[in-house]
Amino acid sequence: MNLLNDAYWMRLALKEANTALQDDEVPIGAVIVCNNKIIAKGYNQTERLKDVTAHAEMIAITAAANYLGAKFLEDCTLYVTVEPCPMCAAALRWARISKVIYGAHDPKAGYTLFGPKLFHPKTEIQHGVLEHECGTLMTDFFRGKRGK
Repeated sequence: MNLLNDAYWMRLALKEANTALQDDEVPIGAVIVCNNKIIAKGYNQTERLKDVTAHAEMIAITAAANYLGAKFLEDCTLYVTVEPCPMCAAALRWARISKVIYGAHDPKAGYTLFGPKLFHPKTEIQHGVLEHECGTLMTDFFRGKRGK
């Protein structure tokens, strides 16, 4: 794991998460990197679009496929602030993304509830990059929603 580069890209995913936060969306952000260049980014927009599938990862997958003109993301890395949910993990499987790096675990709705088989067998998974920052953003958001 290249922490310096991974931290750099994760900070950009956090920037996307903060955009979601400003829109009162669950603050999750994602960027997809290919050849050391961001080719796609996304943040949660389920409220804005009235679409339960409008997760940061799903938006980024679509943008990356459009950028590349291909459905497979075999030479790409997804940086996402929170562990992907099962829906996003399955979509990343179909996209054949090479690597997924996420910040904070999601013990209530993350893919690990169902096991790593949701991802493509060749997809490398890493976690914990800027974990504290990513997790704190989520915790603060939900604490504010609950009024605590």
